[in-house]
Amino acid sequence: MKKVNLHQIRNFGIAAHIDAGKTTITERILFYSGKTYKIGEVDNGNTEMDHMELEKERGITITAAATQTTWNYQNQVFTFNIIDTPGHVDFTIEVERSLRVLDGMVALFDAKGGVEPQSETIWRQADRYQVPRIGFVNKMDRQGADFLNVLEQIEKKLGANPIPLQMPMGEEDEFEGVIDLLQMRAVYWDMEDEGRSFYVEDIPSKWLLEAEDLRASMLEKLAELDDHLLALFFDDPEKITVEMLQSIIRKATIEQRMIPMFCGAAYKNKGVQPLLEAICAYLPSPIDFKVVKGIHPETKQVVEAEVKKEAPFSALAFKIVRDEHSKLVFIRVYSGSLEESNMIRNNRTGKSERVLRMFQIHADKKQAVKKIGVGDIVIISGGKDIRTGDTLSNIDFPILFEEIHFPDPVIGMAIEAKDSNSLERLTIALERLKDEDPTFQVVEDEDSGQTIIRGMGELHLEVIIHRLRNDFRVDLNQGRPIVNYKERFLDTVRRKETFIRKIGETQIFAEIEFELGPVDSSFLESTAYLSGKEKLQFINDLPNAVLSEEYSEAVKFGFTQMMDHGILTNHEVEHMKIRLLNAQMHLTDSNIQAFESVARSGYQKVGKLANPVLLEPFMKLAITTPEDFIGPVISDLNRRRGLPKGQEAQDGLVTILAEAPLSELFGYIVDLRTMTTGRASASMEFLRYHEVPDYVAKPLIQKHQFS
Repeated sequence: MKKVNLHQIRNFGIAAHIDAGKTTITERILFYSGKTYKIGEVDNGNTEMDHMELEKERGITITAAATQTTWNYQNQVFTFNIIDTPGHVDFTIEVERSLRVLDGMVALFDAKGGVEPQSETIWRQADRYQVPRIGFVNKMDRQGADFLNVLEQIEKKLGANPIPLQMPMGEEDEFEGVIDLLQMRAVYWDMEDEGRSFYVEDIPSKWLLEAEDLRASMLEKLAELDDHLLALFFDDPEKITVEMLQSIIRKATIEQRMIPMFCGAAYKNKGVQPLLEAICAYLPSPIDFKVVKGIHPETKQVVEAEVKKEAPFSALAFKIVRDEHSKLVFIRVYSGSLEESNMIRNNRTGKSERVLRMFQIHADKKQAVKKIGVGDIVIISGGKDIRTGDTLSNIDFPILFEEIHFPDPVIGMAIEAKDSNSLERLTIALERLKDEDPTFQVVEDEDSGQTIIRGMGELHLEVIIHRLRNDFRVDLNQGRPIVNYKERFLDTVRRKETFIRKIGETQIFAEIEFELGPVDSSFLESTAYLSGKEKLQFINDLPNAVLSEEYSEAVKFGFTQMMDHGILTNHEVEHMKIRLLNAQMHLTDSNIQAFESVARSGYQKVGKLANPVLLEPFMKLAITTPEDFIGPVISDLNRRRGLPKGQEAQDGLVTILAEAPLSELFGYIVDLRTMTTGRASASMEFLRYHEVPDYVAKPLIQKHQFS
């Protein structure tokens, strides 16, 4: 790979609610930067980034796609590593793992829709990984576009500090271009060459007063972020320069104290180039983060990876895909460099693996490279046991980076192969799909013997089924979608459990006294729980003299195993606390298996007494409907056990915010369109697990008991 100055690398993603224009703007970036010679359009199914056949058919992004291009800014060549992410909530894992490895994000907002439900989800994800952001209000040519209203929504709904560095000249059909508030100039685009050329003029008189007011407001907000600017603002405003403002904006953006806001209409080829300049000017380079902190996999002490070429190699694997020949691992390099055929350490397993080949990526195309280094987002092949979220490093540099958060699936579906040939292909395919997608699960139902696939929503499972049939040539039958229920204990119960079993002449023995019940609130806020690593809060109050660490771990393992099997319906237990109070063992008759078994039998007996309840996934809904249909929509929501949470009206349309159980929402979008003659739309995302009402839970529990 050619030598790149680390200060001139920008690793960023483009993220937004569905249909805000993420892929459209990415296609313009590739075109204007010279990466492609033709603009791809989502509606025409010829985009570079949506390369899967299903993406082209549906006109949506399903998998995050990465690419690299360059941009000239202030006589320097900047390298962009870009990830275009899906907007549909079913594929939120693609956004999650992308944000984990990116240095910055361009958050797109629809000029009419503003902050939509998935916008909020993405914002929370970016907050979790502390990703600096730039905002771009797209579709300024759309009916109902309102730039200032979007800024107000960002401030109120997201709790952010949006500061406009541009303002639109006109909105809807009258959108002409933008005004640069830093340099106070009007920017227009030449439509005859697809927006390649843009030119600068004086601000038209009809926009001048509004631009001056907005610039004054911008300066006030920036002055609040910098003491030196605040002093100049009051004492000597003539000394305030564009370069000074840009420096303040860059620092505040990287520190996540402000969101620089821009606007345009990507489909009409307006506004993209200033956004690219802003990415160069304000988003961080890898070198802006001097070190990346991790922990030693064995000692758990803090370890720092220095962000420089001379440091030991370290990287995070954030995505797995497979082609016909091999397993391909997407990695982000945080420190050092790596050459083809080098050995690396997988810090999850502690084992060494050889990197066979390395590739630069452009959507589904790969270009082989011999060496990679700090800031690169690339593909490697050769690692047999690398999973999403693994930390990779030099053999002699053990380090574990923060893991990626994977949400639990909320919906399932029974599938079966139609014949023995398909059964073999199905087994291989499911393993590969699990490897690629950590939110996709496969379980065997112990009662029915069926294979159950689980995912984040109906569309997620629909895509999985499509891939099984088309990519892996599996002939299969599928059942109807089913809800992924969970269970939880409300009460704490204490019990002494003894396990004695005679096997031939040998007797094995174990005895424990423990409490089982709900977890502490602090556990729910812990990294171990939030990352999905731990669901059992295990507190060992015994000294090692009473029970060795090995046997204590066996008790913990036994209880952890049982959490896959709830008391009421055999669904998994959401979370649980075990406090180990006492124990007895025999030097000759006790072993690890005995203490695993005593935990399992103790769970089965005491679980019934700890007031178990059934939980169901609740979804957050945003339903946009013409005012005439509010009554029927609300009535239908009530029928589905929905809980209206408020309304927002704009231009004859009303957005109804609500919560409802997933079990009542299968096929909801089709029903909603029928009810409103095709004029309403809705989006939903997982909100939380909620206790199932008795009248709904009883039939479910009885069905399990008599099945």
